[in-house]
Amino acid sequence: MTGMDVITYRPARDELAYTFGGRMPVAHVRSGDVLRVRTEDCFGGRVRGPADLPSRVCAMPFLNPVSGPFFVEDAEPGDTLAVHLASIVPARDWGVSSTFPHFGALTGTAHTATLQPPLEERVWVYDIDRRAGTVRFHATGSDHSVDLPLEPMIGTIGVAPGGFEARSTIVPDTHGGNLDTPRLRAGTTLYLGVNVHGAMLALGDGHARQGEGEVCGVGVEIATTTTLAIEVIKGVPTVWPRLETDAEVMSVGCARPLEDAYRIAHRDLVAWVSALTGLDELDAYQLVSQAARAPIGNVCDPNYTVLAAVDKALLPAPTAAYTGVHARLRQQVAGLREEPPR
Repeated sequence: MTGMDVITYRPARDELAYTFGGRMPVAHVRSGDVLRVRTEDCFGGRVRGPADLPSRVCAMPFLNPVSGPFFVEDAEPGDTLAVHLASIVPARDWGVSSTFPHFGALTGTAHTATLQPPLEERVWVYDIDRRAGTVRFHATGSDHSVDLPLEPMIGTIGVAPGGFEARSTIVPDTHGGNLDTPRLRAGTTLYLGVNVHGAMLALGDGHARQGEGEVCGVGVEIATTTTLAIEVIKGVPTVWPRLETDAEVMSVGCARPLEDAYRIAHRDLVAWVSALTGLDELDAYQLVSQAARAPIGNVCDPNYTVLAAVDKALLPAPTAAYTGVHARLRQQVAGLREEPPR
């Protein structure tokens, strides 16, 4: 696919966005376009070594920047925007992670107030070897190191919320946002309901990898070059974000407490399975109950993220989701070369 036109965008530092909604577009794109976007890590590239404690080099609300938004021509409220992630390439040969005072799943926070002292703030630097496909962890209290699989993902991607709202990029909700699920990797198509004219798509917060739940609150944070293809699905609403791969369909729920996120995701998946297969709703409920998985995205953000996932092979003669857009976009970008990091 050497003749394909690819729209490239590399923001300057002062062009990064920290909200979904409330921003002017950086570019206009059309359904069917392919974009190659440079994204920054959640620290905006300011944390580069153990001495760069985030509390010293970063300032709220300037965390978790995204590139965009992109105004998508012909996208209107009530439509769905399909975003196929073709490739996610680390832009540097290192990534960082950290612990924060009063942040993460295993420490006292503003929501779970305790008398314990704040968690120590510490930075870990990971070596990224694209050729070997590894991310190397180095302990800070000993000489232990271990190679983990390099599994790049996009932590934050979404569209503008409705009702003239501007939502912090740290928040996941119906518009997408800081979903922080490892399932947002190359080969996945994300479906987002359009809430405003032009959709206003933006993305950032790349991770070289992340465990399920993002328990400390920070993945292996990286800048990326991310290539994606988009398509507007007219007149088809999507209430909560949905994901599709070659093998699975997944629904996303974002809420606190965690069980409400779980309920949202599974309620949506039951409805989706019923629509795709023609199964009675209770039959779909029973099938999902026995066959689905529930990978956790995050348990540290303002809303938690849970997915409900089921294998397509277990569904009885399903129709193609969203008229087969996942397969179309995957084919569109097949053979597209990755751009090396610069």
